[in-house]
Amino acid sequence: MINADKVTQWKKDIQDSVDMYNDWFLKFAPDTYRESRKKATSEVREAFNLTKDLRDINPTALKNFPKVLPTLRMCTSPPLARDRLVGLASTTKNLVGVLEEGKLPARMKASDLDNHLERICDTILFLLDIDIFPWLVTENPPEENERDRAATIVADRLTGAVADPIIRNAQEERQLKAIKAFLEELEYQYEDPEPGTTPIEIKPGTFCFRYNVKVKQEEKDVNIPIDVVIQPKEPRDNLMPIFIECKSAGDFTNTNKRRKEEATKVRQLKDTYGEEAQLYLFLCGYFDAGYLGYEAAEGLDWIWEHRIEDMLQLGL
Repeated sequence: MINADKVTQWKKDIQDSVDMYNDWFLKFAPDTYRESRKKATSEVREAFNLTKDLRDINPTALKNFPKVLPTLRMCTSPPLARDRLVGLASTTKNLVGVLEEGKLPARMKASDLDNHLERICDTILFLLDIDIFPWLVTENPPEENERDRAATIVADRLTGAVADPIIRNAQEERQLKAIKAFLEELEYQYEDPEPGTTPIEIKPGTFCFRYNVKVKQEEKDVNIPIDVVIQPKEPRDNLMPIFIECKSAGDFTNTNKRRKEEATKVRQLKDTYGEEAQLYLFLCGYFDAGYLGYEAAEGLDWIWEHRIEDMLQLGL
């Protein structure tokens, strides 16, 4: 084991990992949030213009300007997540997703589309946050300061929904770059395998990202994505490469909610390829002793990003 059996070291590693994540977040997040907020403010003002300051929220407006839907979801009290809107409006996740891409569904009857859009609009109108849109009650045109205040509030809501995924994706990309730089220092080469390449056919001395591995699930074959796959220069006797999942987290709660995902993935690998198939975690951020203990009990081991040189213990 690399770290799973070093229980007395966990406390210090947890703190070092949290410090590393926080340092990165403080450097990256403010600029990202400002950029997202600037873009969101522009989108909110455009949505106000296209819907005549929210007075024209109807199927025709949504058909003409479907891209305003994310902003309209943030104009309600409480702000509506996409899935919540789907449930309340008795519509489909696919339709809402297509609308939020600024498009209309290609294969839906006009009458069905109108019915779904009617329900979406009715839901939004029923839940509009009147406290921040007082002009909808008085029916007077909004004062400029009222419009500015409302746009700021909605933009903040929209930014929160957009910025978090951006930060998560940026953290994942940063982790992959760290692994790539480390492996290239060891003279490993990045090489995407040809389609259909099995794990044992990956070339020695190469690595790849986001590789789909075929595993057995309920008596059928499915593909599961693996963040990093490395075939050592001197392959193991069983020719199985090293599988690594990159994990970063900005709080302790979400990691404990999602800890079963990795355990499920490693069981699928072992059920398909035998006990020789090993999945390691590459961790940065808020992973507490509860999370680590659970993963260790499931037979998982991990490498801390703040001590990336532990990857040498993988037999590279």
